[in-house]
Amino acid sequence: MLRENLLNLCAFVAVAKERSFSRAAARMGVSPSALSHTIRALETRLGVLLLVRTTRSVSTTEAGARLLAQVEPHLQEIEGELVATQESSERPSGRIRITAIDYVVDKILLPRLAPLAADYPDIQIDIAVDYSLSDIVGDRFDIGVRGGDQVAKDMVAVRISPDYRMAIVGSPAYFAARPAPHGPADLTGHQCIGLQLQTYGGIYAWELKKGKRVVNVRTAGQFTFNGVYQMLNAALCGAGLAFVPEDLAAPYIASGQLLQVLEDWSPTFPGWHIFYPSRRQASRAFTLLVEALRYRA
Repeated sequence: MLRENLLNLCAFVAVAKERSFSRAAARMGVSPSALSHTIRALETRLGVLLLVRTTRSVSTTEAGARLLAQVEPHLQEIEGELVATQESSERPSGRIRITAIDYVVDKILLPRLAPLAADYPDIQIDIAVDYSLSDIVGDRFDIGVRGGDQVAKDMVAVRISPDYRMAIVGSPAYFAARPAPHGPADLTGHQCIGLQLQTYGGIYAWELKKGKRVVNVRTAGQFTFNGVYQMLNAALCGAGLAFVPEDLAAPYIASGQLLQVLEDWSPTFPGWHIFYPSRRQASRAFTLLVEALRYRA
């Protein structure tokens, strides 16, 4: 009976998370009809409806949502313990899914994870570039990356970089046609290259700071992108001013391809952190990856 209950609960969690019998069935390696029968048997035994089925989707009832919240963490812990036990006598293996912005992927993750992957060929690393501040639990990522001031309190956070500074840059060709700004208010007269934030559905407001004074500038311009590298390239092409990490623009500033302005207003933000659920049972592969990324001054 215990084994049957565990299998039925695993089936319920899979359908509830996937919101689809067909996707959950493919994930579990069973037929949709068999999975549907399992869920109906569980509902009959509990005497309550757990899932609402329509022709297009599946959603949890109030009772189903309550059961999911109670059961899923325990099943994750059990799975984690089984993986850890298996790995204790084997070389590290498994798939780890990470979400981060492209700048962090190129500047931090790849340089540190490439050597790890070479040393441990059975570790699979999936990296998704995303600016939308994903819900890593809901979107089934193992690790997310955010600035230190953006990590939720219920997550484990590990610093992977020092604090970083931003810079406002433009090309000499751009400034040949207009004067450089002397203060944040002057930015309203410039072509400012925008960053589209999917999460908030708007353009990122430049967060500038001088001493204790903080100013959020709602900029405007002809070009808007959803990636920092495209913003940098647009600035190099003379399309306007870009607000980008200073170390990303530094080589171009040094070569004279970009000019930095309003340096006294360039803010410094808390360093990048990886984060993951506090209840997550770490496998050996996961622990090795975290240690490879951990920042050491």
